[in-house]
Amino acid sequence: MDNLKKRWGIETNFQLAIVFIVFAITGSASAWLSKPFCFWLGITKSDLGFWFTPVRLLLIFPLYQVLLVLIGFVFGQFKFFWAFEKKMLKRMGFGFLFKE
Repeated sequence: MDNLKKRWGIETNFQLAIVFIVFAITGSASAWLSKPFCFWLGITKSDLGFWFTPVRLLLIFPLYQVLLVLIGFVFGQFKFFWAFEKKMLKRMGFGFLFKE
């Protein structure tokens, strides 16, 4: 755990626990919200067949990113999760969004 805390710049075990809780809540929330989100967009399994799951996962990804920052904010960890998001998006090729 000490290596993870050092790598993420986390100082206390309490903060590390909060980060893990935020990741858990965000994952559960995005999975739970994916069904009504797809329904709202009119995406059904009967229409897409095999491709329903990959399309649903692609749609959940941006929802997860937004929820991660929002839930991190609620738990007082906005700074950590905003830096985490920027780093991840830069690695995915979206660094042009964050000119510093």
